[in-house]
Amino acid sequence: MKTAPDIPISDIRAELNGRVIAAGDPGYDDARRVVFTGFDRRPSAIVRVADAGDVSRVVKLARETGAELAVRSGGHSRAGHGTSDGGIVLDLAGMNAFEIDGDGRTAWTQTGITAGDYTAAAGEHGLATGFGDAPTVGVGGLTLGGGVGFLTRKHGLTIDDLLAAEVVTADGELLKADADTHADLFWALRGGGGNFGVATRLQFRLHQIDEVVGGMLIFPASTEVISGLVHAAEAAPEELSVIANIIKAPPMPFLPAEQHGKVVVIALMVYAGSPEAGERAIAPIRGLATPLADMVRPIRYPEMYAGPEPPTPAFAAGTNILGHGLPAGAAEAILEHLQASAAPMAAVQLRVLGGAMRRVPEEATAFAHRKANLMMNLAAMYERPQERPEHEAWASSLGRALSDGTTTAAYVGFLGDEGEEGVRRAYPPATLERLARVKRRYDPENLFRLNLNVPPDVD
Repeated sequence: MKTAPDIPISDIRAELNGRVIAAGDPGYDDARRVVFTGFDRRPSAIVRVADAGDVSRVVKLARETGAELAVRSGGHSRAGHGTSDGGIVLDLAGMNAFEIDGDGRTAWTQTGITAGDYTAAAGEHGLATGFGDAPTVGVGGLTLGGGVGFLTRKHGLTIDDLLAAEVVTADGELLKADADTHADLFWALRGGGGNFGVATRLQFRLHQIDEVVGGMLIFPASTEVISGLVHAAEAAPEELSVIANIIKAPPMPFLPAEQHGKVVVIALMVYAGSPEAGERAIAPIRGLATPLADMVRPIRYPEMYAGPEPPTPAFAAGTNILGHGLPAGAAEAILEHLQASAAPMAAVQLRVLGGAMRRVPEEATAFAHRKANLMMNLAAMYERPQERPEHEAWASSLGRALSDGTTTAAYVGFLGDEGEEGVRRAYPPATLERLARVKRRYDPENLFRLNLNVPPDVD
């Protein structure tokens, strides 16, 4: 790992419009934290950039000094890519301006805005762009990975609504990329992660979505409920997207006390259509078992992002799998592994895909796994680094059970530090070859390497 102890802190403070925070400055310890708090790294500087000019200066500084550069939008990387030991953290959180063209149904946004804040701002006009399911995730990082959430089956991935991007590349130049200008870069940005530059502004398409049928259904976990939920969600109209979390129930006040600690299925869902049609679409899922809690009702779409997220533990072991469906025996394996896990929190998340996402040609974007029907995310949250081997072994065992032991496709946005194997799971060979060509053109020295890295010389 390269470090740069000679980063000229006083010089860059004078040159930037944003704030530079170094060791010893007030707020340094808070500024260096990321969502997974176990990554206790000490950057030489955290730069809270104010505009694209600041981003360009920081990128040039990192290139000139050889400093490791960590680019942070929301800081949710499971691998801790939003921070660095001895390097520079380029923190986009202060760049959160949002501009909407309600008549044209488009929006320009800076990339430090969170999914929740964007959705609330667009929701004031009865409009929406589909992001993930967590309100505090930064729109920049989420979009560059692809974006899988509550509107995936109805309107596709987040990148399917991306119309243009403004990007600072490794030479410090600000480029606009769209279907006609720097089209190769625009293709790579849609699923290729942060390998190609720092996205400073993004232009999105907006959809007329105000009221939806949405919320949370909680069931006691069983093989019948898990399998039945996946099958019902796959058979549902495309207006319905379902994200199911299978987990030992935390002490939620609306759950009976005797259910606390038992494995439950928490199904989050959005039906982007009329209330009557939504009730019909959700009925087969409601009928799987007697719910422990039923909070699905007509709501305004931004309410899906309301409320705080639970505290995040220090570390998370796990992976994700993109597949054609739930393999035979998968429900049994999920229940067995969750019961056996010694982690303070272990979960399996199932996201049913298809619909609009599937209709985009595989070669159209760097996200190429368009035919996947199901995403399975496995995670064991833990507090001490010495526990990692135990929880990684748990995740590997469950991953083998859910993939029939074969090499599986993966979603880049939910991968951790999985190295070359993770890169090859995220990108089919033809996609990876094309990404490497774009990398050689825009970042030949691999300045942007704190990510699921596509090096310019990948074979």
